[in-house]
Amino acid sequence: MKATHACVWIDHREAKIVSVSRDAADETVLHDQVAPRHIHHKADTIGSGKAAPDHAFFDEVAAALATYKGVLIVGPGQARTQFAGYVTDKHPLLAKRIWGIEPMDHPTDAQLAASAIKYFHAEDRMHS
Repeated sequence: MKATHACVWIDHREAKIVSVSRDAADETVLHDQVAPRHIHHKADTIGSGKAAPDHAFFDEVAAALATYKGVLIVGPGQARTQFAGYVTDKHPLLAKRIWGIEPMDHPTDAQLAASAIKYFHAEDRMHS
């Protein structure tokens, strides 16, 4: 069965996209090629020490999500909300298919797939 839903776990360095069908999940991983490895805030310096969003990376993730009926965005920190805001501004058709934005630390691949399947089984009834 073709996957109609996707859960994307995103931070500033990578995005794990889990395609979800009724009983199965398949994962794709995208990497931000220009993201620095570690950013540390030093005392008496200008800036927050946080990575600025990479819009090219966000566009790549949005393109990978373009064909899904429902999308769940999860992840740690601010990356998930920055991505959701970027999608709202730059990809309004995809933004209409975002069903949820939720915090999620660093799950294993199996935990991410199980969470996505559970979420979409419950939400599918509400969005039909």
